[in-house]
Amino acid sequence: MKIAYRIAAWLIVGLGVLQVASTPRFFHGFTPSALWLASGGIAFVLTGTLNLLNRTYGREARGVRWASSAANIVMTGFIALEGVVDHADAPELVIVVGLMGVATPRR
Repeated sequence: MKIAYRIAAWLIVGLGVLQVASTPRFFHGFTPSALWLASGGIAFVLTGTLNLLNRTYGREARGVRWASSAANIVMTGFIALEGVVDHADAPELVIVVGLMGVATPRR
């Protein structure tokens, strides 16, 4: 389970990096929509990083575990809502929401 958690955390970071890096491809100017897309990627990177910190220090620092769980729950809800509003394809939505669900620490 520790390996799956580490992989999920790194995938979340990677998804965020990919989202930030792809922003110029979808937006050719510095617009509010471009900033919104990039900020979502930054949120992914920070959430994944928090999960990596939890994996390393979670036993000793319970606040990190709590913050990681809270971030994952909020991000999962936000991603699901955004996917429904944006009419995301079901496989895309299942993969991203599932990834956040796997990363949510238990206990």
